[in-house]
Amino acid sequence: MRLAGFLMAIFLMGSAYAEPPVDVAPKVAAKKPAAKPAAKAAKAKAARPAWAELTAEQQKILAPLKADWESLETERRRKWLGVAKRYPEMTEQGQERVQRRMQRWAALSPEQRRQARETYKQIVKAPPEQRDKLRQQWAEYQTLSPREREEQLPEPRRKK
Repeated sequence: MRLAGFLMAIFLMGSAYAEPPVDVAPKVAAKKPAAKPAAKAAKAKAARPAWAELTAEQQKILAPLKADWESLETERRRKWLGVAKRYPEMTEQGQERVQRRMQRWAALSPEQRRQARETYKQIVKAPPEQRDKLRQQWAEYQTLSPREREEQLPEPRRKK
């Protein structure tokens, strides 16, 4: 198991247990045919709401995502809007946690985000015993010093 992917999945898994999942996108009974690349690009451009259409409060809450907002699919935008909707009712610690996670998410490359989503899906489908084992491994990892954590990373990810 790749440690970086594992760590991101655990990070995302932690947020799944801390807050209920946001699924405001409508369910589709039948699978849609795969869109052509040009159609996907046009669909992404037509995704709503645009950043300028968000309220000032939504823009403030979702600020870490501003640079990527226009490239997000409508479903992803709706999920983030769900987070923004719950945000005012969160504790101060919860709000800080959401902001940190948004900043970290925004810093990931599209490939890292895709990989994190896939790993998260696998963890959610895993049996409870396996999820418990992952939580235990994550707790052990968090007790490591920054240097020990760095040593756990695969070679290309280590700081030189």
